[in-house]
Amino acid sequence: MSSVLVGIIGIVILLLVLFFLGTPVGFAMAVVGFCGFCYIVSFKAALNMVSADLWTTFSQYGLTVIPLFIFMGEIAFYSGVNERLYNTAYKWMGHIRGGIAMATVMACAGFAAICGSNAATAATMTTVALPEMNKYKYDPVLSTGAIACGSTLGVVIPPSVVLIVIGLYTGQSIARLFYGGVSAGIILAVLFMITIYLMCRVNGDWGTAGPKTSLREKLESLPGTFEILTLFLLVMLGLYFGFFTPTEAGAAGSFFAVVISLVERRLSWKGFVASIADTLRISCMVIVIVAGAVIFGRFLAVTRIPFDIANWVASLPVAPAVIMAIIFIIYIIGGALMDALALLLITIPIFYPVALTLGYDPIWFGVTITVVTTLGAVTPPVGATTYVVAGLAEDVSLGSVFRGVFYFLPAYIICIIILMVFPEIITFLPNLIN
Repeated sequence: MSSVLVGIIGIVILLLVLFFLGTPVGFAMAVVGFCGFCYIVSFKAALNMVSADLWTTFSQYGLTVIPLFIFMGEIAFYSGVNERLYNTAYKWMGHIRGGIAMATVMACAGFAAICGSNAATAATMTTVALPEMNKYKYDPVLSTGAIACGSTLGVVIPPSVVLIVIGLYTGQSIARLFYGGVSAGIILAVLFMITIYLMCRVNGDWGTAGPKTSLREKLESLPGTFEILTLFLLVMLGLYFGFFTPTEAGAAGSFFAVVISLVERRLSWKGFVASIADTLRISCMVIVIVAGAVIFGRFLAVTRIPFDIANWVASLPVAPAVIMAIIFIIYIIGGALMDALALLLITIPIFYPVALTLGYDPIWFGVTITVVTTLGAVTPPVGATTYVVAGLAEDVSLGSVFRGVFYFLPAYIICIIILMVFPEIITFLPNLIN
């Protein structure tokens, strides 16, 4: 049996294990990768590969950036930053038609700038924003769709755990990926708000205007954005001017998040302990997935599938944009069926060499596929973020939430097209970093 055929069988088995047996993604990738490596090379070589590669991967100083940024987001979450941020956005935009939903998207984008978690953003915004939209008789399709899709901005806007893992996995600069994600996240957020505006224009009773607020009330709400701006600027400007490495930026951000929350007396001891527990749980989950991906990636490397695909694609008589569009369609379908991070770590060894062979910028590719896979967080049958919103939204069916999400899908597609046609949107800021 050829190594390529073994690789194809391994991928099929991995997908079956993931989809039908419910095995944790990291363990499934590790088992398939180890068994495949044993078959192609030898059992002894597989043992040596696992021990050497796992030690090399997890002894890297840069890997500590993952729990640090997660901890920063958890501290912000338990200190109630999201509620104050939503209040500010509501005071400035709530008085226009659909404005409360737009304020929710803005709050999601702001919270994503220090959180990076889809689930945390979805849970908090459902709790904070949905009652306000219900109060003003917003249609559940609009309100839940806006929350679910706005929450996906946590994967794109830095500091994003997904971008961190992509940077570590491909050897790209995490700081450059962060800066590339800023512009992509802003475009996606703006498209969401345009979608809300159009939905309310077509369906006038879906998003009625909230009460008007005075200029004084608007200005008095601005301190609610203090923590967000402080932490975001600390991280991004520190990276830009070279004051911090990404790991140091995560440590500094976490430290100042704790200091700010204590100074303002907004973080209880119970919240602090819960933030540590959640950080450990999420970090362990990510690290197990990374470990499995390392082993599975080695298996794919010995099958030479990534290199054969790259060479085959390079010889196709079609434009590179057509090939990239096909790759994105694969990511959209895959993202709807499995966890986004797992999908990226499985497929990057295959498609990353293809993107480089076609001449695409690696930073552009990393950020753009992150945008593409955010579709999977809200589309059925998986749609993890959608299930979070549906689970917390009383008297709103899962079908209504998915229906609301479908109104926002064109925004994702348009964003991807914009990034493909104008790649400089992503690469401009990263290229300013030396």
